Amino acid sequence: MAKTELLCIGNAIVDVFTRVDSAFLERFGITQPVQHIDRDQAELILGELGGAAGAGGGRPGSAVFCSGGGAANVAKIAAMLGIGASFAGCVGQDSLAAIFEKDLTDAGAAVLLSRGTEKTGVCFILDNRGAETRIAASPGAALEFTDADVSEELIAGVDVVVLDGYALNRRPLTQRILQVANCRGIPVALDVASVFQVRERAEEILHYSRNYPLLIFMNADEAIAFFNTIKKTGGENNISEREKELMILEDVCPMFKIITSGEIFPIITIKLGSRGALVIAGGMVYREETFTTRPHSSVGAGDAFCAAFLSAWIRGRSLSECAALGNKVAREILGTPGTMIKADKLKSFAKMLR
Repeated sequence: MAKTELLCIGNAIVDVFTRVDSAFLERFGITQPVQHIDRDQAELILGELGGAAGAGGGRPGSAVFCSGGGAANVAKIAAMLGIGASFAGCVGQDSLAAIFEKDLTDAGAAVLLSRGTEKTGVCFILDNRGAETRIAASPGAALEFTDADVSEELIAGVDVVVLDGYALNRRPLTQRILQVANCRGIPVALDVASVFQVRERAEEILHYSRNYPLLIFMNADEAIAFFNTIKKTGGENNISEREKELMILEDVCPMFKIITSGEIFPIITIKLGSRGALVIAGGMVYREETFTTRPHSSVGAGDAFCAAFLSAWIRGRSLSECAALGNKVAREILGTPGTMIKADKLKSFAKMLR
């Protein structure tokens, strides 16, 4: 196996993309834009869709199955870009586990999987026929990956460790990864995962950024939530995309400049979608623009950005070049369900990195 340059640790999830109607959502109680469901409910939905695909993935009924979870997506895209990438996590002993493992290995990533007692995690991305997309997740065995699974040998020798933001809920796991990596001088990349995670964990994230070498990734909403939580402001709801961008430039970036001033780490990146990205490091702000494209699905685009950014960073590119590549690769992912992109689509980017 090629040397692992990028080790990704997180929730092993199988994403299931399908189109449904309002009656389907009502029948299964999918009432929120994003929600957790119990395993019995997840199994009922899988049954409605025709069950899990075979070991090679596929389309049971109208559903598309592929590997998912933030850290796994990063490993998959980084491997396609020519980086030695590995993923560590926990799956069940079922057909979903086979789909997850094959999808990553076909992309060129190494998989270091433990086997849990629960079934493999699953996340349904439900396209309500042009209305609001709903996401329902049942993490299952993914949550059985703990600090006991993180040995020093697992992390030794890698260039960067990627930590799934949802792992922040398991503090012993997060602290074990940060401590082992820090002892070996290895930076950790953290995508904060969601606005809810930021509101719950902002103080912890700030503490980690002051004590460990971190590369932190946020989207616009998460950056604003972080600012409001740390500053203890009430914040504003339902502001326009333009207002969000102005707030980030006028309020959030000055705070991040202070947090990053005078040190190599932390490096904080704010993903602005069609508006590009901001990178704050060493008390400076770098901006890379992109252009708008009509997405098939935005799921996985942020993970693709992180994968490309870190791949370029490992190859010694400047922060501006890292962000520019992140924008380009994320834009390619917008045309596919999740990270179901063919390696040929990323060949030119892999060549650039070589």
